[in-house]
Order: sequence, then C-alpha cells, then structure tokens
Amino acid sequence: MEELFRVENVCMAFGKKEVLKNINLGIRRGEIFALIGPSGAGKTTLLRILNLFEKPVCGTLIFNGLDTGKTLRRRMSLLFQTPVVFNASVFENVAYGLKVRGFDKRIIEKKVVEALNTVGLPGMGKEKARMLSGGEAQRMAFARAIVYDPEILLLDEPTSNLDPANVANIEDIIKRIRDERGTTIVIATHNIHQVRRIADRVGVLLNGELIEVNSKDGIFTAPQDERSAAFIRGEMIY
Repeated sequence: MEELFRVENVCMAFGKKEVLKNINLGIRRGEIFALIGPSGAGKTTLLRILNLFEKPVCGTLIFNGLDTGKTLRRRMSLLFQTPVVFNASVFENVAYGLKVRGFDKRIIEKKVVEALNTVGLPGMGKEKARMLSGGEAQRMAFARAIVYDPEILLLDEPTSNLDPANVANIEDIIKRIRDERGTTIVIATHNIHQVRRIADRVGVLLNGELIEVNSKDGIFTAPQDERSAAFIRGEMIY
C-alpha cells in the first residue's frame, strides 16, 4: 500500500516536559491506523502535530513525498472527542468549512446532503444543532469533518463519551468513510476492543515513545514489545 504521510524524527516538549521522543511513522493511503496507549502517552499531541496545530521541536513531516506546508491543513480534518456545536442549524454547522473555503452555494448544498447521508443524518439539515443527542452531535461533527473530502481524517477518542449503541454507529461511519471515500484515517484511542473492530495497523505510544508499529493481527497475537503485550492485556503502564 502506498505511503501517504511520513513523520521523521519528530520530538515535542512543553517547557521542560518532553512529550514526544524521536517519532518515526509512515501512514499508508486508505488505511485506518490506530494510535493506542495510556492517557498522557502523547496521542493527542501527535495528532495535533500531524494536523499542523502544533509545531514540533524537531523533526519533519512529509506528505506525498514533499515537506508539509500550510496548504496541507486544507487536505485533512481533525475531530476531537467533544464536538463543537455552533448555535445554528445542522446544515449551517456542516457547511461551515465549505463556506470558509469559498465554495459555490449549489456545491455546498450537494456536499452537505451527501455528508449527512454518509453519517446517517439524512434530512436533518434544518434541525437545530444544539437540540441533537450526544450521538447525533458527534455524527454531525463527522459530517462537518468530511464535507470537503479531506485526504486524511484524524480522530481523537471520537467515541469516549458515547453509549455502546452510538459507539457502534460511529465505528460503522469510520469504516464507511474509508471504504466509500478512500479517506486515510488515524484514530487515537485507548479502547482495545475498538482497535480490534476497525483498525488495519496499530502504533503503541508509551511515555512519548512509539514503541511498536504492527498489523492489527500482529499486535494482538504476536506483539514485538512486552510493554505492548502488557497494555493489550489491560495492565496499567506508565
């Protein structure tokens, strides 16, 4: 599978606290890549660096063989665990990114309808966004994230605040986005069962270090690092 995005020797610190150490990682086009690890391992920080929200202290990000620039952010979306909901209609919430990018009104209408259909909210464009349930609000956030067809979708614990039924809905949406749109997806999660259900490959972060990258089957049946095996077994690692 073709490599789309590469992180080379990336490190990050906030003050004197080192949060990422010499991260080397390749993300393949069209895959669902899961970043797992305990809270505080550096998963969110790495996602923010990938999305250019944070500038690493050292290292390089390479997209399609080229050093990244500001235009790359327009080719990806980052979705956090708690969705931002504007005090407007569902349609206006989903259309926001398209309007900022100057899309034509007719194209906006078409793309918003397609995105709402993809996430299972057909015909809800006129509803008040702040009246949605938690699961519906997260699905609306997914629609907003994919409406301009990003090449990479970054997800930070997207189901941590949801009940099991809505978790299943969101996981179906993640797989549908990859299968129907060809979107490359990177998801940060500590939900081992979720990784089993949706990931293609897995990276294990521990204390700011990427200690292992493996296939989903490999990480669960033959992990390369005993610390990875301990995390998979549910032991607390710090």
